[in-house]
Amino acid sequence: MELNLARVDYLQVGVTSQKTMRLLPTSRHKAVQKVVIGDQDGVVTCFGIKKEEPVVIFKTLPGEKIARLELGGALNTLQEKIFVASGSEVRGFTKRGKQFLSFDTNLTESIKAMYISGADLFLCASYIYNHYCDCKDQHYYLSGDKINDVLCLPVEKLSCITPVLACQDRVLRVLKGSDLLYEMEVPGPPSVLALNEGNGGDSGEEVLFGTSDGKVGLIQISAVSPDEKWKIENEKKRGGILCMDSFDIVGDGVKELLIGRDDGILEIYNFENANSPVLRHEYAFSESVTSVQGGCVGKEGYDEIITSTYSGWVSGLTTEPVYRECGSGDEVKLSHEIQNKILTLRNDLEHLQVKVLEEREKYQLNSQSSTAISTVPTFSINDKFTLNRDDASYSLVLEVQTAIDTVLLQCDVPIDLKDVDKNSAVVSVVDCESEPNGNFLLATYRCQANTTRLELKILSIEGRYGTLQAYVIPRVQPKTCQVQQYQIKPLSLHQRTHCIDPERPMNTLTLKGQFSFAEVHSWVVFCLPEVPEKTPVGESISFYFQNTFLDTQLECTYRKGEGYFKSDNISTISILKDVLSKEATKRKINLSISCDINETSVNHTLKLIHPKLEYQLMLAKKVELIDALRELQTHEGNMDFLIPEYRNIVEEAEQLLKEHEKQPASLERLYGMITDLFIDKFKFKGTNVKTKVPLLLEILGSYDQNTLLAFFDSAA
Repeated sequence: MELNLARVDYLQVGVTSQKTMRLLPTSRHKAVQKVVIGDQDGVVTCFGIKKEEPVVIFKTLPGEKIARLELGGALNTLQEKIFVASGSEVRGFTKRGKQFLSFDTNLTESIKAMYISGADLFLCASYIYNHYCDCKDQHYYLSGDKINDVLCLPVEKLSCITPVLACQDRVLRVLKGSDLLYEMEVPGPPSVLALNEGNGGDSGEEVLFGTSDGKVGLIQISAVSPDEKWKIENEKKRGGILCMDSFDIVGDGVKELLIGRDDGILEIYNFENANSPVLRHEYAFSESVTSVQGGCVGKEGYDEIITSTYSGWVSGLTTEPVYRECGSGDEVKLSHEIQNKILTLRNDLEHLQVKVLEEREKYQLNSQSSTAISTVPTFSINDKFTLNRDDASYSLVLEVQTAIDTVLLQCDVPIDLKDVDKNSAVVSVVDCESEPNGNFLLATYRCQANTTRLELKILSIEGRYGTLQAYVIPRVQPKTCQVQQYQIKPLSLHQRTHCIDPERPMNTLTLKGQFSFAEVHSWVVFCLPEVPEKTPVGESISFYFQNTFLDTQLECTYRKGEGYFKSDNISTISILKDVLSKEATKRKINLSISCDINETSVNHTLKLIHPKLEYQLMLAKKVELIDALRELQTHEGNMDFLIPEYRNIVEEAEQLLKEHEKQPASLERLYGMITDLFIDKFKFKGTNVKTKVPLLLEILGSYDQNTLLAFFDSAA
């Protein structure tokens, strides 16, 4: 059965957060449902559709930003009570808009995630989980990293309360009361949780998770241990998952999986076989999809998928045939109802145009007045700065509620910009090499009309750390700008992992001194990404990292007065030694630093680099040959006389050029890493070998692995 969905835009509210829109349930199948949505202005809006027009049923007064909206009610009844979390308060409304609950939790942090099951309320701030029953405190848990989402397995199926936390450190934590039952590692930082099929599946133990790097999976949470059922990788390199739902949009009796992403893609997966879902349909919105739910809103009997987007649009993808096809000679007959609707829309549009002109004239007059005060228009920016494991680049996403005019990037450390396919902005890069003012990058992105989301890719160099600033200018009058800052950390290409290979040859950096646990933790936060800012509970902590570019590893173990850093890459140890010494000197803390260097680690790192370097050199060589081979092909008329290797180059030319464009600075990055490794190896021996760097680059120019290893061994 072919899935034909037509888009219908219903209403626009203020900027929305993740999971803040729900459909109120009805007792009749395929009856028209009401939509309830909360926005960042603190307004809860409930509306329904009558005569194809949205009719607001109730609307609350503005207040604190709404972070979550959930439906609740007594177990085994219609879940039609509306609960919203804003700040540290939870409010409850009936479906008519009457407030029946105002519960101040007295949490020191704002609520980030909420789940409701009968009389049980589960709330999460950044690191704290709280369980309330009838608004009375029951259980509490302090997480080791930020909590992104929470849910509870269905009590009516399992007869026990089992909360599940999605934590930023790539872990799902399953609780029992105030204690950790067990934890399970997932392939990325989990951003959203949902019960499979809306009820946890047949067993009630099945939980769907979506990650901020775009992966989806299904896990069965049993009382003893978890069991991974299936996982979908993000092969198309799409955005992170913000929302999920299960709904039978096809009408075959099996619920499809609906997924909303932060790059505006809505995906529908169905279960053609029991092993894993298959992508059936997709639709691209121009901005983040913050909430998604299947139901019936526009017209009775027609199912649709309702979405809310970042800027507050509530839209539906409906199964109702909205468009009718006709041939070129056919006469299009419009019903009286549609003619009236077109006339009303035209009148509304004319009225708005007149109003805009009046307001512009009014503003011009006021701006010339000596007593008038100009106010800067405020606007929200939804931003994300994350490290991609696949290509060791940083992805910077900027999303604004209005159209973006220009984005200016400024950085005080050397970074490279990488092309993004989705990006249609015009880029101008200023040459900063001769600038004495510390600017290493100045680039302007001029966006095309109606662009509300801009995605950029950035390549950083480990050991060079500083601040990247993005000046965002939207298309609003008067002109205004907001500055967003992002830290480029000393070990910026390292990503958190949960285990490392103990068999690798490791170099050790040992720190000892009069420093507190909080101080040494703040140094680690300064050096490495994905470390929680909050000082961990307990006397000591261990973190494990993997370099996304070289696959080398790092282990950090520290407590009050001492710290141990182990890595199979000597350059990582060198960077840590320099940065930690500087940070301790700033705070006037006397440090005792010792390094235990394993000679075999250098050759081990070179062997890790070898396949990457060989691939890049081969790619560069093939790309160089493309033009000459194409000229030969044109001159001779065919390629039969060429050897198979050259024929393959001509056949795969487009793919090779595309691959080369994707990795413009990869060879330079690898040369830089090998050079740093060479200098660092001899730095720890007290020898300066910078004069031998040109000779090293010469060897790299005509690369041979054995020659390079021999040079590293004999250079002293």
